[in-house]
Amino acid sequence: MLDSIHEIINNEASSSNAPQPPDFVALDEFPPTINDAATTATVRTAFDAYFGNGSTELALQTASEDFSDIPDALGAPYTYWGLGGIDPEQFAAAAKAGTIEKDIPYNHSPKFAPVIQPTLDVGTSALVVASLAWLAGPNAQE
Repeated sequence: MLDSIHEIINNEASSSNAPQPPDFVALDEFPPTINDAATTATVRTAFDAYFGNGSTELALQTASEDFSDIPDALGAPYTYWGLGGIDPEQFAAAAKAGTIEKDIPYNHSPKFAPVIQPTLDVGTSALVVASLAWLAGPNAQE
């Protein structure tokens, strides 16, 4: 996408006889969060065992500008997971209307307000289950 933007701007500058080529400075980047396969498999197995059908695959994310950078800089494997926290009736209505992106607030939106329960309990359980997958070893879920 950045290459396309650069091409368009360079072409515009050229066609308008700009006195010099434009300068491009990246002020911020949001790399995709690419989970470590082995780490994800360990946590996913624990989540599947604990949450059953409530454990699903999370699509590739650029959700957090620093989540990928910090472990990558330290050479630490990671896995990023998400929790549902939207009122199920609100989500179903937006899905039916085809307006999820418009009507369902995202994490950094000033309108984001997850339903406190069961979100708090599920989030706490996810942290405990993921931790036990590492701290207690492969028999943690038995």
